[in-house]
Amino acid sequence: VQLQASGGGLVQAGGSLRLSCAASGRSSRIYRMGWFRQAPGKEREFVAHINRIDGNTNYTDSVKGRFTISRDRAKNTVFLLMNSLKPEDTAAYYCAAQYLGAGKYSTWGQGTQVTVSS
Repeated sequence: VQLQASGGGLVQAGGSLRLSCAASGRSSRIYRMGWFRQAPGKEREFVAHINRIDGNTNYTDSVKGRFTISRDRAKNTVFLLMNSLKPEDTAAYYCAAQYLGAGKYSTWGQGTQVTVSS
């Protein structure tokens, strides 16, 4: 499986962006897709995940109510809609795939940069 992330950019505080992550290859093996982010000088942190089959989602507290993760199963694509963006959301965002029976994310896409200006 390969993951291709896109959709980052520069936006003012309060604005919105939608990230996309397209999976190619044997995407039927994927159990869960997640978004993570890493700001300069900080560790990578979990943002949100969605289960491929049942659509269950989970978010880190700092983005609840502002970010929405969704999926298009037919297109093997996961989205992260980010509203009410804050400067502290500035980071490189990465999508990742977790496979059925695995306890961790093992396939990662390249990062897409999100910069929120104040």
